[in-house]
Amino acid sequence: MSLLDQLFVYYPEPWQDRDWAKLSGLPLEDIWFQAADGARLFAWYVEAQANRPVILWCHGNAGNIIHRLENLKFLYQLGLSVFLFDYRGYGRSQAISPSEDGLYQDALGAYDYLTRTRMIRFERIVLFGRSLGASVAGELAARKPAAALILESSFPSVEAVAKFHYGGLPMHWLLGAEFRLIDRLPQLSLPKLIIHGDKDDIIPLELGRQVFDAATPPKEWYVIQGADHNNTYQVGGGAYFRRLAEFIRKALTA
Repeated sequence: MSLLDQLFVYYPEPWQDRDWAKLSGLPLEDIWFQAADGARLFAWYVEAQANRPVILWCHGNAGNIIHRLENLKFLYQLGLSVFLFDYRGYGRSQAISPSEDGLYQDALGAYDYLTRTRMIRFERIVLFGRSLGASVAGELAARKPAAALILESSFPSVEAVAKFHYGGLPMHWLLGAEFRLIDRLPQLSLPKLIIHGDKDDIIPLELGRQVFDAATPPKEWYVIQGADHNNTYQVGGGAYFRRLAEFIRKALTA
């Protein structure tokens, strides 16, 4: 792993110790679990009614799960259970440096917690990855079965992002992380919803479209007009959540 990865790829924030369940009004269950390689990780689980779909959420490269509480509340209000975890080095999770393989190990541990500890059938699990987390969710989908995959604000690879931001120069050579989601997509036969904001200046729409084009059917492409990289669900509003709910309903009844 390149030292530059810690400067340019991962932006974790430390935990703020507050009563987040009370502040959010959510039934947050504190969960400690192990990554596939043994790292100790922290998550929140919110449970809707029995036998409802379960979102396994791989978040982006900045902050920690605290910063997803508003979004988490909207998903819970849709009647979805959600397992939202922090990668190593993020929030309350073990304070070791994140890495590409480390994040994959973290996601595998999250999946194993749901399927082995909570005994949730894979047919109920929807993998959801946003930004960098889309690559993590895509890797997880290539290794484990699930009902569906939602990729939001995603990119084909670190190489593609670096070339966009640095005028085609091969700056990715300085980084250890590759996150080649584009290599995983042809392997995935589960239903896929790929979402992007048309005003995203961090991961431009054209890179999101490359993700969609590389994916095999069944797949859906959903562009949110006026949304940038971090406010898709806010700009999309009710239409956004209705689209998610309908996609999940169809995927789980297929």
